[in-house]
Amino acid sequence: MKATRSILIGLVSVAAALAAGHLVAGLVSPLASPFLAVGNTAIDLTPHPVKDFAIRTFGENDKVVLLAGMAVVLVALGVVAGLLSRRSPWPGTALAGALGLLGIAAVLARPTSTTWAVLAPLASLVVGVAAFRWLWAQAPAAAPAQDRRRFLISTAAIAAGAGVAAAGGQFLAGRVDVEASRRGITLRPGQKAPEIPFGADFAREGTPPFLTPNEKFYRVDTALSIPRLRAEDWRMRVHGMVDNEMVLTYDDLLRRPLVEKTITLVCVSNEVGGPYISTSNFIGVDLAELLREAGVRPGADQLASRSVDGWTCGTPVASIMAPGSNALLAVGMNGEPLPLERGFPVRMVVPGLYGYVSATKWLVDMELTTFDAFDPYWAERGWAKRAPVKVMSRIDRPKSFERVPVGRFVVAGIAWAQHLGVDKVEVRVDGGAWQQATLATEVNVDTWRMWRIELNLPEGNHTVECRATDRNGYTQTNERAAPIPDGATGWHSMVFTSVAG
Repeated sequence: MKATRSILIGLVSVAAALAAGHLVAGLVSPLASPFLAVGNTAIDLTPHPVKDFAIRTFGENDKVVLLAGMAVVLVALGVVAGLLSRRSPWPGTALAGALGLLGIAAVLARPTSTTWAVLAPLASLVVGVAAFRWLWAQAPAAAPAQDRRRFLISTAAIAAGAGVAAAGGQFLAGRVDVEASRRGITLRPGQKAPEIPFGADFAREGTPPFLTPNEKFYRVDTALSIPRLRAEDWRMRVHGMVDNEMVLTYDDLLRRPLVEKTITLVCVSNEVGGPYISTSNFIGVDLAELLREAGVRPGADQLASRSVDGWTCGTPVASIMAPGSNALLAVGMNGEPLPLERGFPVRMVVPGLYGYVSATKWLVDMELTTFDAFDPYWAERGWAKRAPVKVMSRIDRPKSFERVPVGRFVVAGIAWAQHLGVDKVEVRVDGGAWQQATLATEVNVDTWRMWRIELNLPEGNHTVECRATDRNGYTQTNERAAPIPDGATGWHSMVFTSVAG
């Protein structure tokens, strides 16, 4: 058989297998799609340094890069399957079977898989093997013109069928109209957050605006596809070491007193000077009050929360129950229901802790337990179980290697020291004396604080550094530490050039 025909057989068979699995997954569970299940399992098994590299390099596009990489690998496997089967269909059949078994194993490994979920990878296995065997039989080694036409027609038919199946699976997966559910919600917090005062940011001089628009709020999570759960279907169980188990609906939450809090969230993946920090007016229910109603039993020191896709998080109970913790079961941000990618319908928000121990999105379960009894997702991978946000500061202006005018120049940035507040920010140029920056108006101790300083710069290359001090008098350390396992440390610096004229 010619190489071009054998390669075509391999590629079309792979496409048919993936499309069949995606179609059946649309009927039973979108997360059962073998392509997504393998991707999610790959995320779970990826070594920490590789994950850190992906987040650092690709940011919120890391999942797109993963999916594209998987597609490239599958194309390559299809080519290999075809080339190995030029004389016999058995090598390609074996490879197709192996890929099908891999899909089954990946689906069964997902924490939210049901018995029916295995039907999707099973369909991929059967269709992939059948398509490969049938196309191979249609393409004999020396085919006359009539047989070549039959082979091309057969190949085109299977490819077209794969396209229809893939589109059908996508349609079925999106048949739950989550956006309609979201649009039907009106949030009326009884206690609104105070207005952001004038002078809370230095956005005109290079800092972010004080409130981050919802579409620009950072996103770092393990969800390869965004869960689609309607508010009408949402249920959350509160159980474990409690006196009164509870099952709450979305309407139950809306009947409770809603409060609005201005809160900054920080991701532990944030490098020194990194972008994974944002601020929003979150709307929700007081989480500490809810746990008091459930009756937390003595000894329960961890709140284990679970997302609808099976991701788990562990939050120190003491951090939630502390006076003024501002911990919320959030249903909205910046005046509207949570966007899908930010956790709709319900997420946790616990200021003062890095997101991986405090900010479960697509929340559906909360269990009071102990740190000894349960290791959540990232603790199983060696990350710290308790992760308070560290005192940090960042330079937003100038940008790295920027060319700025000689003479008066404003350097600006942000700092944060949650639960305590920022007392001062200091800046130095080229290793000289530290100079105290001007702080923007403080909104509250759980939010970032902007700073600015005017410098008189001579011509040439310069390095500017910053450091923050909290109200307990602790100044952030210059000792460099990587984000994992409990947050980065070090002074942020920026190299730039002052030029005349």
